[in-house]
Amino acid sequence: MSTTIENHTATGFTYDVQAMRELLGSIIQRHVSADTWNWMAERSSAAIGSSAFNTAFAAMPRKTGKTLIQITEEEKAQLQSLRSGLMIDDWSIDRLSRVWLVLQADPFNEEKYFQSIDHLFLAAEMNELVALYSSLPLLAYPERWSKRCSDGIRSNIGDVLQAIMCRNPYPAEQLEEKAWNQLVLKAFFTEKPVAEIIGLDERANQELANILSDYAHERWAAGRAINPLLWRCTGKFINAAIFPDIQRIADSENEKEREAAALACYDSNYEPAKKLLDTMPLKKSAIENGKLNWQSFAQKINN
Repeated sequence: MSTTIENHTATGFTYDVQAMRELLGSIIQRHVSADTWNWMAERSSAAIGSSAFNTAFAAMPRKTGKTLIQITEEEKAQLQSLRSGLMIDDWSIDRLSRVWLVLQADPFNEEKYFQSIDHLFLAAEMNELVALYSSLPLLAYPERWSKRCSDGIRSNIGDVLQAIMCRNPYPAEQLEEKAWNQLVLKAFFTEKPVAEIIGLDERANQELANILSDYAHERWAAGRAINPLLWRCTGKFINAAIFPDIQRIADSENEKEREAAALACYDSNYEPAKKLLDTMPLKKSAIENGKLNWQSFAQKINN
């Protein structure tokens, strides 16, 4: 490990934060005027929590605008090499600039660092919250932010929820199982793009499968449709209680539900599920040939 990374790790970061600051800064500079970048650079030295910092954080959209950023494939690769799972290509320039500004905060005093950033969350309006939750995978002392992330899941603001749930590696890495399960359930309930939840397959668990099965029963009882991606989280945990749900969607008139049933059965080691898959030979063949998987299925759902 390089000395630079060792130094940053010692102050609470798990990656080379200086390299990340420089990369994000170079992206920002392409999207703002020289005057705006100079203004940002001047304010980057302000202590986090100070009036100068808070004013700059709030004023960012007026200085940078709100256009969507454009990044190159090389920059995407650099981001992944520095911080696995970080995806920013759907961010606006003010969102990125706010995250960059927060990254300038000195983490040497852990408690002061934590309290200052946590106060930003408490005082933030919607777009500021989007930026702050987007910054979670980049903050020092990552374990300190799990409660703040869990609290955010209870938000009723759609953009805030999406910033937490989608294309964000932090929840899968740091949330306890109960909070993770709440995140996934709420993503279905609020109709977020569930396929964009990082770690959806890796963090699947029996309790979540049971929760989603109960949720499906509630939807069916109310005569409401169910996102068939829900069954992605149950396949490995099909048992005697969940199997009737899979049978039901396997017999559905909806082709997407039948495909979801086949995919869930393919993921399962439950013998009745294996036998059910054998009754769907075309779908089984498509799965085995790589023509049908949860990724391609999600794309089909979203089109």
